[in-house]
Amino acid sequence: MEHDQLQQLISANGLPSEFSDTVSRWYQPLAKAIADCHSGSAMVLGVQGSQGSGKSTLAQFLNYLFERDHGLSCIALSLDDFYLKFSERANLAKTEHPLLQTRGVPGTHDVELAINTITQLRTQTGGQQTAIPRFNKAVDDRFPESEWDLAVGKIDLIIFEGWCVGVEAEREDALTQPINTLESTEDVDGTWRHYVNHALKNSYRDLFALIDKLVVLEAPSFDCVYEWRWLQEQKLAAKWRSENPTNGARLLDEASVRRFISHYERLTRQCFRCLPEKADWRLPLDANHQITDLIYRQ
Repeated sequence: MEHDQLQQLISANGLPSEFSDTVSRWYQPLAKAIADCHSGSAMVLGVQGSQGSGKSTLAQFLNYLFERDHGLSCIALSLDDFYLKFSERANLAKTEHPLLQTRGVPGTHDVELAINTITQLRTQTGGQQTAIPRFNKAVDDRFPESEWDLAVGKIDLIIFEGWCVGVEAEREDALTQPINTLESTEDVDGTWRHYVNHALKNSYRDLFALIDKLVVLEAPSFDCVYEWRWLQEQKLAAKWRSENPTNGARLLDEASVRRFISHYERLTRQCFRCLPEKADWRLPLDANHQITDLIYRQ
């Protein structure tokens, strides 16, 4: 029965059946190490990885393993689900900087909602429930509250995954020089990158301070991040077309994905620099998306 459930989860994620080897070799030891750190009160586990690195997949399987192998009630949250609404980002684009229309960077999330949601989940008792926001990337907007999920009862472990979860702000002098074409042509005076960095120094620091333990999926290079994100978009497009054959969606072509990823390059490189030493567990990846090691913090 357990094998059948695992295979169903593997199939639901569009993964090959042999992915069960990854689960047994890497995910199960990681889940045990994390569960061994659980002391009874609700724990927040941060999972960080660049776009397309597999952090959402890891979060799903950890959720399953915590409940199956360790009897821990668990819920997985994504930083993506706390994006500001399309209209709210459109307003930011008008009042602060046009690049803030694009979801993803610090400053484009409802951080207060994220903090309140995690805080409520940590203290939730058997008779309580918490609404979990969900974001629809296919239409680039938040689902209506009537379609949000509900977390019911006491929660032992909260998985909080996201591409920049736990990252620190950069030094101000590091913001002076643009690092790609997007920054040099669309953020000439640095207004956008200073806005993002200011958000990291303030509200996001409070959000990330809620994390008790951190897992980092380490991409081998930024070039891989682009390739993985393009593959992710193709899968999303295929899934959307199969489920909504008559509905349009704000999905990206290859050139748009390249520009989209440029929004994240600066902070992705900052993640490469600062997060390995903060991580409690690291999962290095090769160019083919395969985990090569499980490194415990010394």
